[in-house]
Amino acid sequence: MKQVNIQEAKTHLSRLISRVEGGEEVVIARYGKPVARLVAVTKAPAARTPGSWKGDLNIREDFDEPIDERWLEPLEPTLR
Repeated sequence: MKQVNIQEAKTHLSRLISRVEGGEEVVIARYGKPVARLVAVTKAPAARTPGSWKGDLNIREDFDEPIDERWLEPLEPTLR
């Protein structure tokens, strides 16, 4: 991470942007105190399409029925 003062950032903005595009992070400081950060813009995730899993996901009709006690026993903490 490179830190530059405001005047240097104004003078060399194009160079700093090139460094950011290369994956570097640049911090801009005022009187040695960081006040801003230059980072590359990431691509937004692809838009979700409602119903895209249709036909690929099957939910049983009894999915919301109470769970059989024998399945719950191993989950209970044992008391000794």
